[in-house]
Amino acid sequence: MRIWLNAARPRTLPAAVAPVLVGTAAAFFAVGDLPRWGGFVAALLASILIQIGTNLANDYSDARRGADSADRLGPVRVTSAGLITPRRVLTATWIAFGLAALLGLYLAWLAGWIIIVVGVVSIAAGFLYTGGPRPYGYAGLGEVFVFLFFGLVSVNGSYYVQLEELAWLPFGLSIAIGLLSTAILVVNNVRDIDSDRRANKNTLAVRIGREKTRKLYLVFVLGAFFVLGLTIVLNNGPWLALIGLIAIPLARDPIAAVTGRTDGPSLNKALAGTGALLGITALLTSIGLVLGA
Repeated sequence: MRIWLNAARPRTLPAAVAPVLVGTAAAFFAVGDLPRWGGFVAALLASILIQIGTNLANDYSDARRGADSADRLGPVRVTSAGLITPRRVLTATWIAFGLAALLGLYLAWLAGWIIIVVGVVSIAAGFLYTGGPRPYGYAGLGEVFVFLFFGLVSVNGSYYVQLEELAWLPFGLSIAIGLLSTAILVVNNVRDIDSDRRANKNTLAVRIGREKTRKLYLVFVLGAFFVLGLTIVLNNGPWLALIGLIAIPLARDPIAAVTGRTDGPSLNKALAGTGALLGITALLTSIGLVLGA
């Protein structure tokens, strides 16, 4: 179980939970109630399963392409380390995606066929990140994927599941959450920049270099809080939702590590810290939205 937990990469799971919480809380604020509790639970579980499936697919595909070599600085990858056979990892990948698809059918029954389209595209994007003949994660497009699917799609999709409409408040919040989610991937890529370059994995960090990637991380983190505050103010959101800004001091240590360190332990800690920053910011913002209703 410990090996499978490591394969699921729990430090990345806040990126799956945070957008669903914020999107659902925004819907609660809009109408003063939560019309579909079952939709909230299903959306949350589906998001987590898609994240786990993506992580497992990444573990499997990177091992096959030789990107997870013994000299990488991140945690051990179960496929490349021989802890789990590639076939079992691939099977677990499709089980995770399959369960997410079943939950998607329930969500489509609640909110319409458009949810099926969103689900199919999300699962396909998760697998093709490092899988398939031309993985876009190897072409420097991983950050775009994370911003779109763990920001715009997840937050607005969770809002839509409840009210079957879109609005500017969740859209602005989705940008803030998307930036923090993308920052998690930036930490991962700046940590692995040397091993990725040797494996011809041309992530955005490999393409633009370490120093520019560090600056990009800073822009994403600080930009997220700027957009969060601006969104609440411009869309007549509840002032209580601004308590999400209380999490800003938690960014200090991850920023210091990303901008000043190159060793694996420090950057692994920064990865966990960025995930915690995202999770706490989303939780506080969601509480503010609910109380503001």
